[in-house]
Amino acid sequence: MTLSTEDREGLTLPRYSRVAGVAMLLSIAFGILGEMVLPGRIVVKQDAAATAANILGDPMLFRLSFAAYLVEGLCDIALSVFFYILLRPVDRNLALLSAFFGIASMVLYAVAQSSFFAASLVLGDTAGMSAFTSDQRNALAYLAIRISGTIAGLFLCLYGIASMIRGYLIARSTYLPKILGILFIIGGAGFFLRSATYLLAPKYSSPLLLIPMAFAGIPMMVWLLFRGIDPARIRA
Repeated sequence: MTLSTEDREGLTLPRYSRVAGVAMLLSIAFGILGEMVLPGRIVVKQDAAATAANILGDPMLFRLSFAAYLVEGLCDIALSVFFYILLRPVDRNLALLSAFFGIASMVLYAVAQSSFFAASLVLGDTAGMSAFTSDQRNALAYLAIRISGTIAGLFLCLYGIASMIRGYLIARSTYLPKILGILFIIGGAGFFLRSATYLLAPKYSSPLLLIPMAFAGIPMMVWLLFRGIDPARIRA
């Protein structure tokens, strides 16, 4: 028996909604570790020497910080695909556009994290680094970390655009809570404004602009994990 498109979506989407919930859980958990907790124990603001001492004193902690980001990045790339699958019944083209923006943001954030990892190479026994003094190497390592943060800040706008499109599609769907779609639009706008103000008006750029995304992402994760998508609502 050949299944209709609606029947296939009714069988596929509930399964992918659970997987997306798990990916969101991992992304949030490892994102907190890789972007806040572990780097906070390594990077000392405005102190290159102390930051270098932390990297050299506990290289495993530094590598774990990068590894935590790697897990977060892999989960976010997977989420770009999962959200495309979940939202394509609403508008296939917009769902695909959102996936492209999401993957592009992760690629650029990977470039940023590569600069973060480069700090350990500057401080290590890398060939050619003996030409620099200890203070110069400390300064270069700190600069690499600052460049990492700058690249990430400039390209948060791509993730924000992806989130706003997802929010619009969620709000239009009949099988995902409309309020979560509105929260994703607000959260995505915060990410976009963080990048725009960082570039055009730095004194108005604040990490607080990123907080609204938590009020969208965490409830969505919980909803996908414990409620999921009702096939009957998809057919409706």
